[in-house]
Amino acid sequence: MSDIIRRDPRAEWIARNRLHPLHAAMQPVQHSWMGPNGIIRKNVHGVGFIGPNGIKRIDRSGAQQGGASKRTAAAEVQLPLHQVPQPAFYISVVPDMVGGRLSSHDRDLLGLAHQLAGSEGAVLAVVFGEHKENAFATAGVDRLLVLEGEAFSGYAPEQRVQGLRAVDNQFNPRHWLLPDSRTGGGELGRRFAAALGERPATRVWQVKGEACIGRAGAGLQDLARPLARLILAAAECAEPVSETRHEALPVELSTGVARSLSRIEDLGAVAVDPGAIPMAEAEFIFSGGNGVKDWALFHQTAAALGATEGASRVAVDDGFMARDRQVGASGTWVTARVYVAVGISGAIQHLQGIGACDKVVAINLDPGCDMIKRADLSVIGDSAAILQALIAAVEAYRNEAKRDAA
Repeated sequence: MSDIIRRDPRAEWIARNRLHPLHAAMQPVQHSWMGPNGIIRKNVHGVGFIGPNGIKRIDRSGAQQGGASKRTAAAEVQLPLHQVPQPAFYISVVPDMVGGRLSSHDRDLLGLAHQLAGSEGAVLAVVFGEHKENAFATAGVDRLLVLEGEAFSGYAPEQRVQGLRAVDNQFNPRHWLLPDSRTGGGELGRRFAAALGERPATRVWQVKGEACIGRAGAGLQDLARPLARLILAAAECAEPVSETRHEALPVELSTGVARSLSRIEDLGAVAVDPGAIPMAEAEFIFSGGNGVKDWALFHQTAAALGATEGASRVAVDDGFMARDRQVGASGTWVTARVYVAVGISGAIQHLQGIGACDKVVAINLDPGCDMIKRADLSVIGDSAAILQALIAAVEAYRNEAKRDAA
């Protein structure tokens, strides 16, 4: 047999033609890529992905079942249990818990804590108030301390600092990790550092040995310094824990937390016009594309959900939305916790712009479009009928809440 490698012109043509039905099958699977902070990220949805502990990952892409349209639930792999019965030391993490759940930033932070803890230390997560998270074990939490009470509800940074000082006195963690974010972690970390008299390492995106590297010079330079006890870490500071499950054993403070006389009065949440929120800062984005035929219904649905409106480039070029509402590489890169795409097929520039979104919901007629493949939840059907049903469901939920309150 000849050793000459022969080209297949037809296969090459299909790989270039995005409209061909077999185009997706001809694309190479991307197993890893570099994130915006220089961290190599892994594609855990890839077929046959083997983790560092030799565990084969679950195929959630649907490729083994013949495509995204035939996606079925795969059997969960029983991850090995990581136990630390008698920790030599603790690494304390204070996640933001926006909406009562761990964000991708929080999970990166727990991954860094697991890296610093090694096999002898334990990761202690400190959570304030009630939460809705049930995946602390798979996120890398060995010990869970929940500080509840009216004193910690709302905006109470001074009281939370008192709680963290009580944790510091009892557990004496080797390191404290907080997210350097705009959702509370950055401010709380700096207040806590002042209370401890520690000099924190801020905007840290990498830890190597006994040194940590943070952003400086408006994010254009790296600043290396010795490993600090209190670290305020940026997103993608480490790989999140994915190969082990942890005990997440509940622990309590042996003494109560002193009540702080707050100099700040929290008057509660204030209603904000979703349209006034910048796209880059919006947490919930309702975006429309070429598949939207009734734009009045689209605006009505966005108002009912209380979401910030976005659009694809096609919708903007056609004059249905303003240019500052365009999402994508040629518009605004967004980091929403929930991104709903209505009638958007998923051009590569648009998918790049939503790459950092936590959850993506797609509403589309085409079950094979790229947005459906990217989405965490897909609804196949006519957008007008789905939006009307969504408005009805929201109104029914709110009416029931009013009756319960009365």
